[in-house]
Amino acid sequence: MNRTARYCIRRLAQAVPTVFLVVLGNFLLLRLAPGDLVDVIAGESGAATAEYLEQLRQQFGLDKSLLEQFLAYIKNIAQLNLGYSFRYNTPVAELILDRMPATLLLATAGITLAVIVGVTLGALSARFRGSLLDEAISILATMGFAVPVFWFGLMAVVLFSVKLNWLPIGGMTTIGLFGASWWTHVLDVATHLILPALTLSIFYVALYSRITRSAMLEVYQFDYVRTARAKGISEARVVLHHVLRNALLPIVTLTGLQLGAILGGSIVIETVFSWPGLGRLAFDAVASRDLNLLLGLFLINSLLVITMNLLIDILYAALDPRIEVT
Repeated sequence: MNRTARYCIRRLAQAVPTVFLVVLGNFLLLRLAPGDLVDVIAGESGAATAEYLEQLRQQFGLDKSLLEQFLAYIKNIAQLNLGYSFRYNTPVAELILDRMPATLLLATAGITLAVIVGVTLGALSARFRGSLLDEAISILATMGFAVPVFWFGLMAVVLFSVKLNWLPIGGMTTIGLFGASWWTHVLDVATHLILPALTLSIFYVALYSRITRSAMLEVYQFDYVRTARAKGISEARVVLHHVLRNALLPIVTLTGLQLGAILGGSIVIETVFSWPGLGRLAFDAVASRDLNLLLGLFLINSLLVITMNLLIDILYAALDPRIEVT
């Protein structure tokens, strides 16, 4: 067994108590919060009797003690069972698997756009430090930090969907495309993806550009950069092969963390654009007090964060030979 495999096994073993603590914390926070699914059902019906509500609590297992509920939940997780959503009358795992592709598509598109545009702007800003271009990029980055994401999304809908009628208002697909070619479906999803992905990327474009600029300015001071220039290597080659490559490590870290925190970052975007992903599912679960669904979503998000941290450490070693996984 090589060193990387041993490192992965050890990190996965260390992740077990972390996941347990996350599960315990989420369970206690949600169970100790006032109200439950039965209260929501009672409020919606308006005429539910006390006997009927008590029957529902027995059916959902809410009449048991907190310890009994937690032990039952841990037993289900050990059996790879995330529980049952009584609100949707569907297993939680099935709901999550059904919504996950939409969130992965949105997050991948948004983060990819943010990395490409943000790193490009940061590299240009560092290369032409002190110029008008540097000042313009800094102003744009500041605006990206200052503008609320939900406000930008709403204004984008008003401009591009309502006023100009260029892009759809929300959703992931157009109703009534049954029987169309696969290429038509791909173009339809891509058209619906533009505004959510653009909105999701705004803040991260500003973040990546500032981090790239700072990292590249630091690398510019190293001796090997001056040596490369003294050898007559073109400035473009110096920037791409010597400066930018060595400034990518913080970008890799940030990108991995953002992909890991996929649920928290997509709730607002998916709600504004009615995107049928995990974020919208989490929002609806909070509104309906669907605790089993919320616990399942939090668990999946925790596992994503742990997995991305492991992949970042391995990728670090691949990008920088000085770093070893031990």
